[in-house]
Amino acid sequence: MMSENDIHYSLEKVDRKKVLGEMGKELALELLTEMILVRQLEVRGEAAYQRRKVGGFYHSSAFQEAIAASAVRAVGKGNWWIQTYRCHSLAIALGVTPNEFMAELFGKVTGNALGRGGSMHFFTDRLLGGYGIVGGHLPTAAGAAFSIKYRKKDEVAVCFLGDGAVAQGTFHETMNLASLWDLPLIVCIENNQWGMGTAVKRAICSIPIAENFAKGYGIDSISFNGSHVTDCYAIFQEATKRVKETKRPILMEAVCERSRGHSISDAALYRTKDELQEIIDTKDPIQLFASEMIDAGMLTPDVLEQIKEEQKEVAIEAVEFAENSPEPPLDELEQNVMAD
Repeated sequence: MMSENDIHYSLEKVDRKKVLGEMGKELALELLTEMILVRQLEVRGEAAYQRRKVGGFYHSSAFQEAIAASAVRAVGKGNWWIQTYRCHSLAIALGVTPNEFMAELFGKVTGNALGRGGSMHFFTDRLLGGYGIVGGHLPTAAGAAFSIKYRKKDEVAVCFLGDGAVAQGTFHETMNLASLWDLPLIVCIENNQWGMGTAVKRAICSIPIAENFAKGYGIDSISFNGSHVTDCYAIFQEATKRVKETKRPILMEAVCERSRGHSISDAALYRTKDELQEIIDTKDPIQLFASEMIDAGMLTPDVLEQIKEEQKEVAIEAVEFAENSPEPPLDELEQNVMAD
């Protein structure tokens, strides 16, 4: 199995005990609870997809929950956020409720996008959307960053993309303009080691990605462990500080590994059962963070199980809400739809 060591990543070192202490028990429990909620929603959503209750594609954010949850707390909700079609964790972190989340998956009128977006397209007043086109959202992120600079706002735009999107022309065009125009843009590559079913080392010519590609655009880079909440939180704080101080973009790389296939319809046969089990055993951000909290005296195993049961019930109730919600009226399906 490929690991970050196999491709020579130099990950930023974080004093996890210190960062956890600075976060405090209240924020740590908030983050843990949210991650568990997202995982439970993914479990129920996947099951609904397999029962054909959810149409289109379904890209689970399982095992990548730490990145979005930590980023939103570290950077702040009042910035601009742009995400790929693997947008569930970020949508929940930015305030999408479990009920409107699940209803959107089911295509119901009570959903986040009134049932029109499905799994890939969630929005809030600060989330400019999940995007279905690989790399297609990067120019939007540059536009958001340009608007911040133009209006002289104390904000940043945060754009997430997968490792596979680095090979798209929009990535390079966006990074070029962001550097040329000094845009307050944080670009974070969620490197889960696979672009669909192709290993990153077979698809991207220069690894580590952020470190090597950032040099060509004359900007800073940070590579970090995307499976640890403390690492994500500390690094996003640092990235935000750098961008605001330098008025320059930064390229980040969160190294993690997804536990599912590219989408729920992908059986992930390019990895063995033993490889998948090793990921489950060693790279689960929920278990890693829970263990850190227990060691720090912020959590007990009993409280952890209580949180899991409570969030499981929230997810089950969200499914019931979605099941009982009405379909969008046929005479309103063309409303609020834009076509270029």
